[in-house]
Amino acid sequence: MQMATALPNDPTDYDRIDADGFGRSLRGIGLNLLVRDVGASCDFLIAVFGMTAHQPTADFAILRYGDQVFQIHSDGTYHANPLLGLLPDAPPRGAGIEIRLYDSDPDAAVARAGAVPQATVLQAPTDKPHGLREAYILDGDGYAWVPSRPR
Repeated sequence: MQMATALPNDPTDYDRIDADGFGRSLRGIGLNLLVRDVGASCDFLIAVFGMTAHQPTADFAILRYGDQVFQIHSDGTYHANPLLGLLPDAPPRGAGIEIRLYDSDPDAAVARAGAVPQATVLQAPTDKPHGLREAYILDGDGYAWVPSRPR
């Protein structure tokens, strides 16, 4: 998944932009997650974190979280990519990575996750010594999403 910073007044129409235009618009650090089911992943991210999915298909979606833009791709889209051979046959895929969502209320996210079948609450909302209240929620592919807010 490629993650790009979009300015608050970003005029990009993510519902209509073509692949070439989208690729050329990306800047900064990128995040691209390979997932088994793009639709299920979109459903999880929308339901638990209120993200917006743009141009979702069985193979791809652009996601927005606040001013951040990133992508998810199905495994099949990586048929010629060397990374595909490193994916495990079974989850978790995302062991060792935390996808931190600093503008998400961990208590609200955990409450919403309870209604999403592919969501697993790994750690309930907890006040941490580094000044954040955070939770850990795994998606169906085993990626750890960490909603966090200052406590």
